[in-house]
Amino acid sequence: MPGEQLSEAAGAEREEQLRQLIDLMRPAVQADGGDLELVSFDVEAGVVQVQLRGACSSCAISSATLQGGVERILRARLPWVTEVTGEVDDTVDFEDSVALGRGAYVPRLP
Repeated sequence: MPGEQLSEAAGAEREEQLRQLIDLMRPAVQADGGDLELVSFDVEAGVVQVQLRGACSSCAISSATLQGGVERILRARLPWVTEVTGEVDDTVDFEDSVALGRGAYVPRLP
C-alpha cells in the first residue's frame, strides 16, 4: 500500500526492481537518440520521477512517451508505483537535439 512502512530489505528490493525496469526501457529511448534517467523515487510512497534527455527535448511526442510509455509500464509492472512524474531536459540546444535523433519522429525546423 502507498505510504506504508517497509523493511530495509523490502525497500531495497523495490529499488532494485525499479532500476532494472528503467534499464530495460532505456535502450528503446536510446535507439531514437534520447535517454531515460531515473531522477528520484520514494518506494514507500510509490512516487517516481524520471527525465527524458538528448533527442527527446526536440521530439513532439516526448509527453506521450512519458505518460503513455514510461508511466504505463512502471505502473503495470510495479504495483506499488502510484505516481510517475517526468520532464524533458530542455537544456540541450534544439538543433543539437534534432541531430541526435536517429529513429522515430524528429520534428523538422521551419
